[in-house]
Amino acid sequence: MGEQPIFTTRAHVFQIDPSTKKNWVPGSKQAVTVSYFYDSTRNSYRIISVDGSKVIINSTITPNMNFTKTSQKFGQWADSRANTVFGLGFASEQQLAKFAEKFLEVKEAAKMAREKSQEKMETSSEQSQESGRETPSGKPASSFNGTDDEKISISPENEALKSEVEQRKCELELQALRESNARLQEVLEEERISAENWRSRVTQSQEEENQLRNQISELELQCKELNLEKERNVQLTRRIQELESDLQDKQQELENLCKQAETIPQLMAECENLTAKLQAAEVKSQDLGEKLKLLQGEVDGSQHKHKNMKTELKKFMDILDGKIDELHEVRQGISKLGVDN
Repeated sequence: MGEQPIFTTRAHVFQIDPSTKKNWVPGSKQAVTVSYFYDSTRNSYRIISVDGSKVIINSTITPNMNFTKTSQKFGQWADSRANTVFGLGFASEQQLAKFAEKFLEVKEAAKMAREKSQEKMETSSEQSQESGRETPSGKPASSFNGTDDEKISISPENEALKSEVEQRKCELELQALRESNARLQEVLEEERISAENWRSRVTQSQEEENQLRNQISELELQCKELNLEKERNVQLTRRIQELESDLQDKQQELENLCKQAETIPQLMAECENLTAKLQAAEVKSQDLGEKLKLLQGEVDGSQHKHKNMKTELKKFMDILDGKIDELHEVRQGISKLGVDN
């Protein structure tokens, strides 16, 4: 059957910068297909992602791998064989949760496959050892890597040489296993240190994120306060404009009153002048009345002088009429002034 896809999703692919081991380098310009593949012949699992003709991810999953969620939509895992760290950015939390759940499932399956493989190796090793022990020793000779015509008799020296070769071979294999185990331990230690570094970075990022959230909350409060201040400023500006308009009206009224106040002394002076003229006219009128009485007596006393006195009296009456008209005009002026005031 070969390799078959068992789970597929879409995500933005990233790899850790090999020089800094801190920054993420995007593997694709847009979201690409990321799939889990199962190889039935090798009983192994891989994560594969291809962008066009470029292979972005080719990571074989081992039981030692861990998928870590670093944010609500981002996760990562370290691949010691590829000597890198892969990161995936998803469009939603649900997609990230499904991918992480599948990663854990595949990891457990790989672990079980490794355990079964080890059991088979141990079983075959035990069977080979038992078959070696069950070989009949009473026979004088046995065939070894040959046909019946090419039988080689196994002597005690050959048996000891064969045992020494097998022992040497086992020692070499054991030494190779030890070296491989040491390399794996080094890789695991590096992965542990890397994971601790990532945890510290994640903690630091979370703290920075909390600080940024607090700053955003403070800025939002400040924005609300600024909006309230702007509304207050708009209201105050309108109130100031209204007060300035009222002030201009009051200033106009004050200017009019000042102009009217400037005319009051003049009117008072005219009133005093008219009063003086009225008093003078009244005094003159009294004098003329007395003269009129005297003249009337003279008319009664002397008829001879009647015509002359009549002429003089007529002149006097004309003068008196003029004065009375003047007095009447003065009274009308005073009455008018009183009405205006």
